[in-house]
Amino acid sequence: MNKLHGILIVLVLMISACDGDKAEKESSSKTTVVTTPVASENAWHKLQQQRQQQLDQYLVQQQVAYRWFADFPLGINDGVPFIILKLLPKIAPELWGSNENFLDVIGLHLDERIPDYPIARGIGWSGLARDEPNGAVDYASFTCGACHIGRVRTDEGMAYIDGGVNAHFNLPQYRVRASETIAKIVGDANDQEEKIKRMTKAVIAALDQVHTNDKNYFYRNYQLGDKVFDAEYEANQVALFKQNAPAIIAKFMGRTELEFQAFAALLEKNYNGFEAEMLNGFGGMADATGISTSFGYVVKRDVKKDPAANPETDLPPTQGITDFMAVWEQGKRKVSWSDDHKQLINGGGQWNGNIPIPMFRNLAAELTMGFGPETDVRVAAFAQELLENLPAPAYPFAVDMNQAEKGKGLYQQHCADCHRSHNGTVYETLGTDKGRAQVASEAITASGREGFTAICSPDTAIDMPQGTVTPCAEFEGVSLVGKAEFAMMDPALHDGYNALPLGGIWAQAPYLHNGSVPTMYHLLVPNERPAAFMKSRLDYDQELLGFSWRINSEAAQTEEEGYRYDTRAVKVFSNAGHDKDITIKGVTYKLDWSNDKEGAMAIIEFMKTL
Repeated sequence: MNKLHGILIVLVLMISACDGDKAEKESSSKTTVVTTPVASENAWHKLQQQRQQQLDQYLVQQQVAYRWFADFPLGINDGVPFIILKLLPKIAPELWGSNENFLDVIGLHLDERIPDYPIARGIGWSGLARDEPNGAVDYASFTCGACHIGRVRTDEGMAYIDGGVNAHFNLPQYRVRASETIAKIVGDANDQEEKIKRMTKAVIAALDQVHTNDKNYFYRNYQLGDKVFDAEYEANQVALFKQNAPAIIAKFMGRTELEFQAFAALLEKNYNGFEAEMLNGFGGMADATGISTSFGYVVKRDVKKDPAANPETDLPPTQGITDFMAVWEQGKRKVSWSDDHKQLINGGGQWNGNIPIPMFRNLAAELTMGFGPETDVRVAAFAQELLENLPAPAYPFAVDMNQAEKGKGLYQQHCADCHRSHNGTVYETLGTDKGRAQVASEAITASGREGFTAICSPDTAIDMPQGTVTPCAEFEGVSLVGKAEFAMMDPALHDGYNALPLGGIWAQAPYLHNGSVPTMYHLLVPNERPAAFMKSRLDYDQELLGFSWRINSEAAQTEEEGYRYDTRAVKVFSNAGHDKDITIKGVTYKLDWSNDKEGAMAIIEFMKTL
């Protein structure tokens, strides 16, 4: 591993102009009161540049961790054989995307900052992480970057949001299209041996065709440090694949079927009557707990034939689809030990904070892909290293700093107390749908603890730049031996949501945990929240603070970016909540600004600076 770390150190990242900011407290303290619009614009522009420089420097310092986060696969030797993945548009072109990027149909984009990368951002292959380059067939899987490298369209072009939300990524669509691809090839075959034979024939025919015409078809002669994925590497991969093609293809078919059946089992239990919409998927969203638990359930049911397999206990009790989270500034969410080391306090993790320790939180995200023992713990460890102090992105558009200064006081009075760093309070009475907060039943929590600690026990050792480490041996200086209960907390303590710090809040639209409120204006002025709006556009509403959301009346006749999101379609999409003033310990906080829209707009202008 030291060799791999050495070769990654030489990378120089080109970072987009939309990123920046270390902390909201620093940003507010640096706000300059100005007296003219021109001076206001110049003050913000200067602050933007400072934050960009800070982010650039941070990512250069953390370039090894960044590449593991962005590009390295979550699985070690499991997933989709890389050769099969890149052949999908050849064997089923009607199901896969453009010639430029066939994975655009599942919301993965090409990243202009790495133009030589041989596939869309968000996909990695095992050869990147393997010490011996030619030791095994490459398996591809999604990376952290699939969900957490977002984009926004600016006047200067597309800007990338590292640690943000890929609002287009649609995991169900991959599983649906992969299943449909296999169904197309095997046709009317009923015998499993015949199905494998037909699939093998189609894959090998496509492989021979593309590789005869282009010896760099699969890896595009990509180089990462002194690791070169050239024609020689590719020829070796093709040879390894062909040596055992029927078995590799059978494994791919089996996994694809299990993934699809797992999703179907989840829909049957929790999304009755909404199956078609869920199969179509919602970009930038997932029922992550449902996806991860359903895979384990169908393995137990279909593979192990375990009579104890029970959807009522093995699958979540509620619908839990939510937006992906922004993951920068994790240090501000970090929990600490109580004095007696018997509780974790003063912080939170996911929406409801039920997985508070960063390593286990990262592993939970990885386990959504269902790799089990094949999960690469190093990815979680590098993500922890990168994300603790990853700066939030600076707002990429103009800010009226005079107006922001007016909003600062209102923000401090009504927002800052709850959205402060290290606030571990779980708010149970804000009126939001509690589905996501209740997905982890006691049985699922027990299973989660067992799974997390099996993959990363206190004895698990991995190679990192600083040498061999045991990332799950302790947390904040306290041993985790015998403390499996902290890998996933008692669900009774997390029946609500955390109020997270708001650094980079502009890039986290739409708002609430389920993305049901399109702009910050609609969050602050709840009586104007639209019941339906367009989601997952890349253009930005600079006035109301959110991505472009208005429904085009001609959308039914034209191809349009994004999709229509109806908050009435299913309970878990409800846009209720955070819509009534609250009193905590005798202090009243204004959440509904419907009678003071001028104040709401001032707060919005200040929030642009966070």
